Amino acid sequence: MDAFVNWARNQSAAPAEVRTPASAGEVAQAVRDAAKTGRRVRMIGSGHSFTGVALTDGILLRPTALTGVLDAGEGWVKVAAGTPIRTLNEELDRRGLALANMGDITAQTAAGAIQTGTHGSGRHVGGLADQVLELDLVLADGSAATVREGDLFDAARVGLGALGIITAVTFRVEPAFLLHHRRAPMAFSAILDSLDELTAGNDHLDFFWLPHTDTCLVKRNNRTPGPARPPAAVKRWLDNVFLENTVFGAACAVGARLPRTVPRINALSARALGASECVDTSYKVFTSVREVRFLEMEYAVPREHLARALRETRDLMERSGWPVTFPVEVRVTPPSDAWLSTAYGRSSAYVACHIYRPTPNQAYFDGVEEIMQRLEGRPHWGKLHTCDASYLRTVYPRFGDFVALRDTLDPDGVFANDYLDRVLGASRES
Repeated sequence: MDAFVNWARNQSAAPAEVRTPASAGEVAQAVRDAAKTGRRVRMIGSGHSFTGVALTDGILLRPTALTGVLDAGEGWVKVAAGTPIRTLNEELDRRGLALANMGDITAQTAAGAIQTGTHGSGRHVGGLADQVLELDLVLADGSAATVREGDLFDAARVGLGALGIITAVTFRVEPAFLLHHRRAPMAFSAILDSLDELTAGNDHLDFFWLPHTDTCLVKRNNRTPGPARPPAAVKRWLDNVFLENTVFGAACAVGARLPRTVPRINALSARALGASECVDTSYKVFTSVREVRFLEMEYAVPREHLARALRETRDLMERSGWPVTFPVEVRVTPPSDAWLSTAYGRSSAYVACHIYRPTPNQAYFDGVEEIMQRLEGRPHWGKLHTCDASYLRTVYPRFGDFVALRDTLDPDGVFANDYLDRVLGASRES
């Protein structure tokens, strides 16, 4: 029986042993035990990765006892590795603080989110890894390390769990702030003609294109002094739960049974889109509810290639006739200095393709992946892709440095697994 199944239910593991450490010391003991017995060890997050990044057949560590705020000071908060982003947001809000930017999923753990390069959309502020000030790690020899600068820090912030097991993360935080959230439909062609204006003119831009239509839903989030004008509870439930989950889930189910109806369903959805706005606490605007299960592939391309990436993706879908109910999501971030961040060294745009979980379509993902790779795309580490080390070495300037550091710190492959062997190459002794 599998001891771990991810949220999308496309990855599972049956490890030899499962532990739930409650301290960094217990994590270190698990690492030493694994090394002594020739086993591998991995710590999972909340299972929101679509890849096998967290899987192991050795010792699987669950982070559910490593949670909560550990310390705080002026402009920073230290949390245990297994703290869900949802809990972190609530704790920060209670203290009058906030993260400057984040993705839209709150079930992820703090460590899991940064290790796979989770990002939101921002003109000036990057993903979660770019807001990390310090990491507490257990290394492959069972020793503890605290890093806040230098090569190990820049490598380990998006480290895939290959350099050590994170036990605590210190984030840069700031006083809580409000976002003016505006959403409105916009033609796909109009967006292509105004990408520079849209990305330069908004603190956070996020838009969704409905396949088989010329319609996008554009979300603009900008800082504002207020006053707050949050949506009524009924309105929040209607938009975030009923329409975006219950109704959308029913539409996906109909499309799965009757694929020919998908273009018509999407056309009806496009006509139903309307404009709305509110002013609310930042994390409530950044985050959303995702109940309809899907599979996802996401690539980061240089920002200057975004228009071409979108045009080619649209043309591919029109040629193929694939029935795709899920929107294609687009976000942007500034450059990052974390070695394996998908935004390392360049302003980046993200194109995320989703497919309803009961109707997987590998051809769709393969076709989009071919486009993104021609445009120097980097795959999101926690989302589906077929890249191996030979390709990734060509798009990450510090890839060789990362692998060399991994081989130095973990020569026996204590933290390795099949996914890491593919994307990084096997450890020297594993």
